[in-house]
Amino acid sequence: MEESNTRYAQGGIAAVFSEPDNFEKHIQDTLIAGDGFCNEEVVRMVVNEAPARIKDLIKMGVSFDKKPDGSYDLAREGGHTEYRILHHKDNTGEAIQKVLTQKVRKNPNIEIFENHFAIEILTQHHLGEEIKRNYPGINCYGAYVADLQNPKVITFLSKVTIIATGGMGNVYQTTTNPEIATGDGVAMVYRAKGTIENMEFVQFHPTSLFDPNKRPSFLITEALRGYGAELKNLAGEKFMKRYDSRGSLAPRDIVARAIDNEMKIWGDDHVWLDCTHLDPAGLIDHFPNIYEHCLERGIDITKNMIPVVPAAHYSCGGIKVDMNGQSNINRLYALGEASSTGLHGANRLASNSLIEAAVYSHRAAIATSTRINELTFEEKIPDWDYKGTTHLEEMILITQNYKEVQMIMSNYVGIVRSDLRLERALTRLEIIYNETENLYKRSLISKKLCELRNLINVGYLIIKMAKSRHESIGLHYSIDHPKRSSSEF
Repeated sequence: MEESNTRYAQGGIAAVFSEPDNFEKHIQDTLIAGDGFCNEEVVRMVVNEAPARIKDLIKMGVSFDKKPDGSYDLAREGGHTEYRILHHKDNTGEAIQKVLTQKVRKNPNIEIFENHFAIEILTQHHLGEEIKRNYPGINCYGAYVADLQNPKVITFLSKVTIIATGGMGNVYQTTTNPEIATGDGVAMVYRAKGTIENMEFVQFHPTSLFDPNKRPSFLITEALRGYGAELKNLAGEKFMKRYDSRGSLAPRDIVARAIDNEMKIWGDDHVWLDCTHLDPAGLIDHFPNIYEHCLERGIDITKNMIPVVPAAHYSCGGIKVDMNGQSNINRLYALGEASSTGLHGANRLASNSLIEAAVYSHRAAIATSTRINELTFEEKIPDWDYKGTTHLEEMILITQNYKEVQMIMSNYVGIVRSDLRLERALTRLEIIYNETENLYKRSLISKKLCELRNLINVGYLIIKMAKSRHESIGLHYSIDHPKRSSSEF
């Protein structure tokens, strides 16, 4: 239960908490970062409701850092014009998750199934009806779920189903996401003919610790640059001003492309993040987790520069939902990174992800509680059809295809794309898709096989949506299509 993308969120959670900040500034920062692609009504709703949701978390016991005078120690990150990031040291997500996990475990009305894996959601398709994409009358009745410890597939019937499966960073070779982030929710809803959108907008975090032998990549929070750290190339030059007047505090898409470009120009494996000019005591106090982790790798951040590279970090697209979190499939909701709310547009503003999850989960809880009593269980759903056998030698097929998917996506569908690269990626992915589907049809269920299928689905959606977008916007940057906004470097 503790393993999630939330747990790895370092920087913080964004909300307007004190002057001179105000709602309009946060709204405009979000819209600018989203490159004109956000749903402004959603942005205004989230920003306006954010402070109340922060207060909910504080009441539950989440401790955000304060200054000696008792006011909150607000940080500033790339793309923000004011100090508005509440944080707990440099492990904010873990602090929030710890409190929520304790609440859930103590609640007698909540039954937790750990070491289980959702295979597919249940719709009229499982009652023998033909379902077509964007068909308006699709209902969700629950899910088929694999018990991984006592191998069997259980039918979970529900009145309301909520997808909160997180991101899909493992479709790429280098990611800050944990190994469980394989796009499972998005893939399940796509197969159930739900609406998926904006998958081409994959955010690469500009600064993960360079270490090719470690997965996931260790995140070096953007808050470190907000604190004064500077990006330098291997020649020691502060290069960011060449790309954007905001320098190291430019939005993530610009910083990630700039680093990618510097590495390609010089043929280097990484760039440097330099903190050595900052006050050592303050640095260690604000970023103890990063300090300790780097020290274990032989890097004293008070004396040594940190080698960093961009890594797949966050999916701005996902399952399309309304302002209460409901998808186009009735009784099916999606929250967090698996969803596409319209808040992030073409590029998420730093620290807007945790607050999106808090605001939308609150709204979804209210919306579902008002209708739960009028809904019934669909008892006619058949049990899982066990078929096929698995052979030990086939595990290597899964492992190899898994690595190939990551290589295809990293090489052809990464930070900078082209029409030729996308076409090549699609051709290669289709071969792996056919191989994997054949294997799935004649094998018993395994977690690795299900994750591979889901990654292939997600990779396909990213490629198809990237191919259909004939302009560079936000996180989708193609050398074959011009950028229409003024933020191009």
